[in-house]
Amino acid sequence: MNKLIVLTLVVLVVSISPVVASHRPNDTNDLQTLPDYLRFASLNNAELKAKFEGWKAALEQVPQAKALDDPKFTYSYFIEEVETRVGPQRNKFGIMQVFPWFGKIEARTGVAAAKAKAARQRYEANKLKLFWQVKDAFYEFTYLATAIDIAKENLELLQHFEEVALTKYRASAATHPDIIRAQIELAKLEDVLKSLEQLKEPTVAKLNSVLNRPSATKLAWPKKESAREVQLNRQYVIELLIKNNPQLSELNWEVEAAKAEVELAKKKFYPDIGVGVDWIQTDGAAASGVRDSGKDPVVLMFSMNIPLWRDSYKAAERQAKANVRKNQQQKIDTENKTIAQAIKVLYNVEDSQRKIHLYGDILVSKAQELVHASESAYRAGTIDFLSLIDAQRMLLRYTLDHERAVTNNQQKLAELEMLIGTEL
Repeated sequence: MNKLIVLTLVVLVVSISPVVASHRPNDTNDLQTLPDYLRFASLNNAELKAKFEGWKAALEQVPQAKALDDPKFTYSYFIEEVETRVGPQRNKFGIMQVFPWFGKIEARTGVAAAKAKAARQRYEANKLKLFWQVKDAFYEFTYLATAIDIAKENLELLQHFEEVALTKYRASAATHPDIIRAQIELAKLEDVLKSLEQLKEPTVAKLNSVLNRPSATKLAWPKKESAREVQLNRQYVIELLIKNNPQLSELNWEVEAAKAEVELAKKKFYPDIGVGVDWIQTDGAAASGVRDSGKDPVVLMFSMNIPLWRDSYKAAERQAKANVRKNQQQKIDTENKTIAQAIKVLYNVEDSQRKIHLYGDILVSKAQELVHASESAYRAGTIDFLSLIDAQRMLLRYTLDHERAVTNNQQKLAELEMLIGTEL
């Protein structure tokens, strides 16, 4: 009995495993929600991987900057032996270590550490940009799916109106042009629907490009998520931007790196000190009884480079100071442009929110009322068929405009999140 239970469990595990594996977030055929897309993009986007490797490479520069130069080993062979009192000298071995002037290693390490932190912020900026691109394309894909559904619903509504016109025509209560108008509107709406359906291919190709997949890879229609409404304080958003924007943080670290390079340039005016030891191999003296016969001399060595070309050192210092000023001005310019961009995005967010309420709370519901009232009036013969078609056109336009406003709002919120460096 126990063996039967174990065997049953094994069969269940084997049968379930492929199903579980096929629903992993990295499965290219199972991307439906926005978190699925973001997770897949973060793991597979080539540009983001390149920035990550760049950050890792910059980190590896720090231990290199901390390290001393390799010690230098020297060897000398006396072609003609040097005869001394204690014996002939045959070989000389030496080793020397050069020590940079005080503070030079610290300054060099400071440059590498600041550049590594700048590379980290460059990676974070690229990740935020990637997430914005994914969100922007995802929301457009969602809008396309909704627009197709709306067009299909309106197509069914028009087909219903055509039936109404045919019924009245058979009862001699409507004219033949009403049927023709209905057929014309049906043909126009079918063309709109066809255009929307064909738009799926370029929309999917755009999504696949940021996901680092072949453009022809199929994507299922996404699951529509409830729209979020965010109350934004302009001053608070700008403060968040200045504090969290990774591009500004990157430039801050570039300024710190340039300042460390100034300190490093100043150290070139001072010498590096070398300390070493020489050992001379000496054979025994030819004469017997010589004191210290065959004793190997050991020599303590000091060396120092001479900072002679001071004009080049001054030029290096001026260059480093110019880089500091360049990075500072670049940071000011980037901050000004980013704040201006955020203010424009804030306007778009607020404008789209206003349109969402206008269409969602008033115009769409009023257009639906107008369609129902117009159909009743047309059946009663108090309005013509053209007025009924105009009501249907208005409903279609307002419904699509409402979805467009919702999509624009979500896209602009995603762009704002990229600018301020955090989710809202």
